[in-house]
Amino acid sequence: MKEDVKEIAARVRVLREIEELTADALAKELGFNTAEYIAWESGEKDFSVGALVEIAARFKVDLSELISGKASKLKTFCVTRCGEAPVVSRRPMYGYWNLAYNFHNKKAEPFLVEASAETEGKPININTHPGHEFNYVLEGRLLISISGHEIELNPGDCVYYNSTEPHGMKALGGKAARFLAFVF
Repeated sequence: MKEDVKEIAARVRVLREIEELTADALAKELGFNTAEYIAWESGEKDFSVGALVEIAARFKVDLSELISGKASKLKTFCVTRCGEAPVVSRRPMYGYWNLAYNFHNKKAEPFLVEASAETEGKPININTHPGHEFNYVLEGRLLISISGHEIELNPGDCVYYNSTEPHGMKALGGKAARFLAFVF
């Protein structure tokens, strides 16, 4: 597995161990499947963005610090220049870029997300995480499933939803879909 995945897993494990929690206890507390959580923490499998957001909130650490190992410092504003946002997750068919990675104590996590054209024709990868989410489509067409309801979104369309409900998305039309995702 990629070295950065193992480094993130090690930081999560240390946070858990500091609070003297077992992997099973933390997985149950956060509503994760224990076997999947253990695969994440061992570095065998990459964490989902939603899981990282939830873990960061649980341990009261900034998501960027959990991912990068570096503390965020900006408290008044931050600027992320085009092409300079760090990649958060390297899932094969999705790209996530953290748009406010260096702002301390954010109230939301803003991401630029790209669902590759290769997601079309494949099952939607369903996940859940606490809080709410807002998605705004910039380019392409996106099929989003929220609690079994499938909604097609085009550029300029948006959706706000309870992210504890099972949700996922994929590109349509043979082209990648790019959208802004805010996780609250």
